[in-house]
Order: sequence, then structure tokens, then C-alpha cells
Amino acid sequence: MFVIFYFLLIRPQQKKAKEHREMVSHLKKGDRIITSGGLHGRVTAVSDTTLTVEIADRVRVKVARGNVSQVLQSSSPPQDNKKK
Repeated sequence: MFVIFYFLLIRPQQKKAKEHREMVSHLKKGDRIITSGGLHGRVTAVSDTTLTVEIADRVRVKVARGNVSQVLQSSSPPQDNKKK
């Protein structure tokens, strides 16, 4: 019974938590994000525990790193793996 619960509930939850930790740890200045509260913005500063997010012109808020739910666009240019 425990094995069934492990593969159906515990393991997927741990995998998703690990992916979220990696996403949050790789945030950098210029990334476009969505917070868990629904705010859309661009990261303007990064510290160990918080991010400063610009949500409108000259309107900045501090957000805990754990409250980032999605990265819409990374500031780094996309890498082209195709060689000519």
C-alpha cells in the first residue's frame, strides 16, 4: 500500500518541488515572472531571499523568492543548437 502511495503521490510531489527550487535558484535580473499572487513583472534586483520586481513604470515591489510561480521569459538570449 505504501509503495502505491509513494509512486502516485509522494514522488511526483517531490519532483515538482525540486523543479520549483531549481527555477527559483536560477532567477536573474531581467527575467519576466508571475508570482503566486498573480502579479506579472520583470526582475530588477536579486538577493538571497527576495526579488525586486517592477510591475509598472517606476513601481517596484519586493517578493519572496518562493512566491514565484512561473518564469515567462528569461533574460538570456535563446541558444541556437542548429549549426549551418
